[in-house]
Amino acid sequence: MRPSAVLVGLPGAGKSTVGRLMADRLGVAFRDTDEDVERFTGRTVARFFAEEGEDRFRVLERAAVRAALDGHDGVLALGGGAVLDPVTRSWLTGGPVVHVDAGGDEILGRRGGVTGRPLLTGDTAGRLRLLSERRAPFYREVARVTVATRGLDAAEVTRTALLALGLEPTR
Repeated sequence: MRPSAVLVGLPGAGKSTVGRLMADRLGVAFRDTDEDVERFTGRTVARFFAEEGEDRFRVLERAAVRAALDGHDGVLALGGGAVLDPVTRSWLTGGPVVHVDAGGDEILGRRGGVTGRPLLTGDTAGRLRLLSERRAPFYREVARVTVATRGLDAAEVTRTALLALGLEPTR
């Protein structure tokens, strides 16, 4: 695994926000596998889900994760469901993986926290609870570090994650 840090967590947990801050602090590039899939397909994740379905998305997501792990040495944010794939988990285990652990109520309280997220339509609070129950064991399995975000802003989550990984910021 080449990235300096890999961020996992629920949709809306703050992976991209924290990832960009970490990359800036470390003086490295930031990459998001959802953005990689969007560039490849020419569609947003939400639109791709609606048109092609989750199974097809997961195939592309796994390929995006593999490419990013092999070719990116900065900070990498994965889509919230990437850890569902056992092969992806095997690639992540033992690496510099940070679980950005935000609760559903916290995600719901953030501006834009659930906008455009295909698995959070309808009963958003209920969907977040179900996703958390299903995915939490996988996040714990792959994470070297878990940072609970409750009461912390993105800069504090960033500092906590960097310190826990033993990474020295250049900025």
